[in-house]
Amino acid sequence: MRRTGFKAPAAGAGLLRVAAVQAKATFPLKREPKARKPMKKSRAKSTPARHGARRRDCTRMIPGVCNRDPATTVLCHSNRLADGKGMGLKAPDSAACFGCSDCHDVLDGRRPLPGWMTRQQLEDTFDRATAITQEQLKLEGIAA
Repeated sequence: MRRTGFKAPAAGAGLLRVAAVQAKATFPLKREPKARKPMKKSRAKSTPARHGARRRDCTRMIPGVCNRDPATTVLCHSNRLADGKGMGLKAPDSAACFGCSDCHDVLDGRRPLPGWMTRQQLEDTFDRATAITQEQLKLEGIAA
């Protein structure tokens, strides 16, 4: 590659630039900034059902996976489109069950299924656990 020298700007180019800056500075119209929409909350709001999952027994109880530790129990929401799950949407609390952290990891796919279990069996255990959880929440008056 050959190195080229610095080329000077064309005659009068500096004057045009100065004139453009001065014209922009004296432009009389000034727009008001648009009102911005409020930012979305980054965390999901805690509902009574989610709060009620603390210190509960796991209703999923996947054999060989469940840690049976009530300190790790959370409300596990469904991942099915039919239950209301979507891109950026969480399924409603009516399609959720109590699950320990290990069972929740298997449901959400962060941990592989046990070798003996099929995906259909996992969905069946979720449906059973959801029925038990929703019945418990109804008895306590948390769910309708």
